[in-house]
Amino acid sequence: MKTTLALHELGQSIWYDNIQRSLLKNGELTRMINSGEIRGVTSNPSIFMKAITQSSDYDESLAPLKKSGLSAEELFFELAIEDIQSATDQFQSMYQESKRADGYVSLEVSPYIADDMEETVRQAKDLWQRINRSNLMVKIPATKAGLPAIEEAIFAGININVTLIFSLTCYQEVMEAYMRGLERRDESGLPLGSIASVASFFVSRIDTKVDNRLQDIIKENGSKVEEAQPLLGKAAIASARLAYDQFKHVFFGDRYLKLKAKGAHVQRPLWASTSTKNPNYRDVRYIEELIGPDTVNTAPPHTLKAFLDHGIVEKTLENDLDAARTCMTDLEALGISMKAVTDELLEEGVKSFSDAFTVLLDAINKKIGAS
Repeated sequence: MKTTLALHELGQSIWYDNIQRSLLKNGELTRMINSGEIRGVTSNPSIFMKAITQSSDYDESLAPLKKSGLSAEELFFELAIEDIQSATDQFQSMYQESKRADGYVSLEVSPYIADDMEETVRQAKDLWQRINRSNLMVKIPATKAGLPAIEEAIFAGININVTLIFSLTCYQEVMEAYMRGLERRDESGLPLGSIASVASFFVSRIDTKVDNRLQDIIKENGSKVEEAQPLLGKAAIASARLAYDQFKHVFFGDRYLKLKAKGAHVQRPLWASTSTKNPNYRDVRYIEELIGPDTVNTAPPHTLKAFLDHGIVEKTLENDLDAARTCMTDLEALGISMKAVTDELLEEGVKSFSDAFTVLLDAINKKIGAS
């Protein structure tokens, strides 16, 4: 059995963190779906930037739009919508067969509006209407402005992939926004069963950031070296496992069960940023160590390939929960503030996507010959 099929047996779905026009047209995406390798697709501005700037896949579609008068951002969304519609159509059978559990394709709102709640809601509604596919997920970042936008979008009946979650506090707020959106729909007599959401908790970037701080302590060669060394590579997995514990408290609690009785679905945790950045760590560790029911793991191409080759499938997500708590306590004792770490990561994540979007729009302007 393929490792991803074995994962599904344990309640976890693999989604593919990649999209490109050639993948949609050459039959490769359909093959991956039919073989059971993947059960959904996620995208972000960085992925589209690479797809459009590093290939000629989109030139044919851009050609008739050169004199349209549309801005580079409007042209991007024209191209992206074509891709997302194609991908969602290819996943439609899985979406139906899984009873709306899987088969989703995600498209992110502009990273330029991460701090604008009203514009985020407006754009989420616009994309939902234009793409017009029930297995679309609109991605909204978990910024201060994004949280109320998530609630409003859920209330409006839009499937939402909440992105750029790094902290346990933020994750709690994301679940609360989802619950409030559902409760408002229920109070308004609106159906709940058609809405799906995932909460994308970013993993490997946490280890990168925390490990850098730990290495600084180790380099000082002081009294804290022995305490710092064992914590290398532990923060991300610990954070994700504690997040899953939070998930269980919310979605097995009475408040949610009342909504479940009316057709509501859980907002599954989605483990994102699962490629291993440190070559000293196992290349599939952010899949293997986070396997559990009611979860999604979105893997980029090289990580998926590695997992299909040598991934080990067993339930691991709830292992060593006490050790996860101890890890957080020990980091704080060393002077490493997880709040400072996750605040930096959110700020950097928004900037990274904004920078990629700028490169993307510049490339589109170049392709259409804009001055």
